[in-house]
Amino acid sequence: MNAAGTAWCHEDVLRLTESVAPASLVLPKVSGPEDIAFLDRLLTGIEAAGGADWHIGIQALIESPEGLHRVDEIAAASPRLRTLILGYADLGAALGRTYRDLDTWLPAQHAVILAARRHGLQAIDGPYLAFTDDEGQAAANRRARDLGFDGKWVIHPRQLADVNRAFTPADEEVERALMIQAAMEHGERGGTGAVALDGEMIDPAVVAGARRTLARAAAGRAR
Repeated sequence: MNAAGTAWCHEDVLRLTESVAPASLVLPKVSGPEDIAFLDRLLTGIEAAGGADWHIGIQALIESPEGLHRVDEIAAASPRLRTLILGYADLGAALGRTYRDLDTWLPAQHAVILAARRHGLQAIDGPYLAFTDDEGQAAANRRARDLGFDGKWVIHPRQLADVNRAFTPADEEVERALMIQAAMEHGERGGTGAVALDGEMIDPAVVAGARRTLARAAAGRAR
């Protein structure tokens, strides 16, 4: 859909919700919480008029210096918000930066992840634009995964396989996550707040990471 404040945004939303309720809409060029609030109010009216049990989510595409600067405000803007997405093309053009130099994007990636985690949202990394550069794509996928992103956009079908591999936990990761979860459950039944597994301290924070691993594995099986 087109960005909030354009002549087409509200028309796009009306057309996209004419007969069905999409799970969510991606709002591009989000520069502040007021953009999210606009779409939130529009969707509230559409849902009321539809007379159905609709609750349409919002995904915010962060792709401008203003949006990145205000990303934490954006993340708190609406209960409808599901996801923050880092957009490299427009943001890179505004900053005068190439998307290929991964290290220069670390501050932006950290800002988006931190805002998403503070407000219980998904964090999705933007696409690697050189879709024929398999080596660069693989490096970008690994970087995003290791930084804690929940997934990554693609712009070409040939990118899908490597993105899915990167973000779908390996069998040994799933097995470890299940062991961590089981160890904590056993400890809780015994009245212990923290337990050890193979010499590693297991506490609720470690379990939360294990559950994210299991959630990614479940999403991979669904794909």
